[in-house]
Amino acid sequence: MATFNHIETLSVERKLPDYLPARMANEFVYCPRLFFYEWVEGVFVHSADTLEGAAQHKRVDREGKDLPAPESLGAEDRIHTRSVTLSSERYRVIAKLDLLEVEDGCVTPIDYKHGKPKQRGDALELWPTDRVQLAVQALVLRENGYRCDEGLVYYASTRQRVRVEFTEAVMTEALAAIASAWQTARAGQIPPPLIDSPKCPACSLAPICLPDEVNRIAALGSDTPAAQLPLFSVIEGGKDSKPALAEVRRLVTSRDDHRPVYLTTQGLRVGKSGGVLQVKDRETLVQEIRLGEICQLNLMGNIQVTTQAVQSLCEAEVPVCYFSQGGWFYGITSGLCTKNVFLRRTQFALADQPWFCLKLASALAAGKIRNQRTLLLRNHVEPEARLMQQLKEMADRAEDCRSLEELLGVEGNAARLYFSAFNGMIKAEPGEEKPALFRFDFTGRNRRPPRDAVNALLSLAYSLLAKDLTIACYAVGFDPMLGFYHQPRFGRPALALDLMEPFRPLVADSCVIQAINNRMVAPDDFLMVGQAVALRPQGRKAFYRAYELRMDTLVTHPLFDYRVSYRRLLEIQARLLGKMLQGEIGKYPVFITR
Repeated sequence: MATFNHIETLSVERKLPDYLPARMANEFVYCPRLFFYEWVEGVFVHSADTLEGAAQHKRVDREGKDLPAPESLGAEDRIHTRSVTLSSERYRVIAKLDLLEVEDGCVTPIDYKHGKPKQRGDALELWPTDRVQLAVQALVLRENGYRCDEGLVYYASTRQRVRVEFTEAVMTEALAAIASAWQTARAGQIPPPLIDSPKCPACSLAPICLPDEVNRIAALGSDTPAAQLPLFSVIEGGKDSKPALAEVRRLVTSRDDHRPVYLTTQGLRVGKSGGVLQVKDRETLVQEIRLGEICQLNLMGNIQVTTQAVQSLCEAEVPVCYFSQGGWFYGITSGLCTKNVFLRRTQFALADQPWFCLKLASALAAGKIRNQRTLLLRNHVEPEARLMQQLKEMADRAEDCRSLEELLGVEGNAARLYFSAFNGMIKAEPGEEKPALFRFDFTGRNRRPPRDAVNALLSLAYSLLAKDLTIACYAVGFDPMLGFYHQPRFGRPALALDLMEPFRPLVADSCVIQAINNRMVAPDDFLMVGQAVALRPQGRKAFYRAYELRMDTLVTHPLFDYRVSYRRLLEIQARLLGKMLQGEIGKYPVFITR
């Protein structure tokens, strides 16, 4: 049977821009992988440095005098002009020149940089990246008939100018960088990440690139024959059981500083004024929310949102998620964040490969069962040894299933075992009877509508988790509606549900247990109508708080050994799946808690 390591990326010709910008030659010399992300895939993330650099360039990028034709320049001409754009048909490059100084018939390009120059002893030098970018500008000037013998870079941090002479060696270096950049872009395969490079911590694309994580996964599989590689690479046990590998630096923030917003009161209206969302109840202002402080807006039921607010949220890449009043997730509005069409083409192609669907589904189901077993060991009053052994056997069997139908049977049997012991994780205070509403006498998951309080909480938790993984899929560039384990169905985010499997016990089930055991929800928070049980408004608000507390909990990744929140972890896992689909890593590391 084929393994993940036999995935071959689709040979798809990518339509590239007509010209390579001089700035992209700079990026290529700095890091070919960064260049590929930015120029070929159109991925860019601002950092404090890039924002400050953009602000500095705004002061520079003002219109100057026209640059006269080369034949009209005289020895007596003294010209300063800004923001001139020139291109070279011969080398297919284009450059926007910050400042040009013309003297004695010679044109000198001056480029502005945010940082500081390279120090070699007492001498100052240009960084190789800046030298190449400036040489490309000289190349373009020469191709347009101008004489160009030297250039300068002005480093804003130290307010120093550093000069470079355009020797034959410098120009040869630039031509080689141009040729290599075009070759890399046309090949369509992203270059491998740098290894333990000091450049990575300062790179704004590090959370997308995941250089150390990709290298760690590659190292784990490097000494193992492809046919014997594990389906998932999380190794249980202490550190002594792992091979000696380079430390994985946590280049992603442990938590997202931006917060999700939940609006639950029916009849609210969300508008916008400047950079602030205004939440009103009819004409009364209820709350103001800064756009730059939120990561998602969740509308629970009959809540209106204006076109201006939606436009601003899309521009800020803040998704708007729509739920029924009872918590059923049914839609999302987002900006143009799914630019990577090549990832989706690979996703669609592999979704039609039964061997791939089965292998990935087996790994996800096995991970889910192992996490269910761990949750019982952590929270059950006294888990039955025989049941724990059976769950372990079910996880092992899930990896060896020969069809999705067989896997569904194994997963269903594991779910029956797990939920039969679920009641033992719901605890009462010492000397107190467990509330009748929370006596989870499980005979089967019931929903639409749920017929007991615990199932009502589980359904709401799964809905919220599906929403967060749908957002993660969009962030990476996936189509969340097409999965590998869950089959396509109208209105169902199948891929989000695939990725959700190992996180059901760790996030959703654990959240329900904590909400009940910590008395964040109480029997009075539920309403029973006939056989259906639903949360009252105050109960839903309390449970949303419990869910967000769980999503904000820090957890140690067992493969990378750093701590991140569950919300951050969902995106990391989605990105790792994308890298596996595109052939960067040979296996998908399903998250299994220690």
